[in-house]
Amino acid sequence: MLMSASAERLGLADADPDSSPHRDLDEARRLITALAGLVTASVEYLGPHAAPIRDGLQSLQRAFREASAFPDEPGQGPGEKFTGPVF
Repeated sequence: MLMSASAERLGLADADPDSSPHRDLDEARRLITALAGLVTASVEYLGPHAAPIRDGLQSLQRAFREASAFPDEPGQGPGEKFTGPVF
C-alpha cells in the first residue's frame, strides 16, 4: 500500500504525472521514507521478495528525484538515510 500510495502521490497513476491532481511531492517524500524504513527493518524476513520490493522502492526514489524541481543531493532524498544513495 505504501508503494502504491507513493506512486499515486508522484502522479505516476495518471497519463501525465506533471499535471496529475493527485501529485503531492511532500506526501510522496513521507511515504517513500516510511516504505524505506519498513523495507530496511524487515529485509531479513522478506526472503525472495526482498529484491523486487527493493527494486520498486528504488524506482520510486528515482521517480521522486526526476519529479523534483530541485533534486536532493545523493543520499539526501526520501528514504536514502535507510537505503543509501540512489542515482
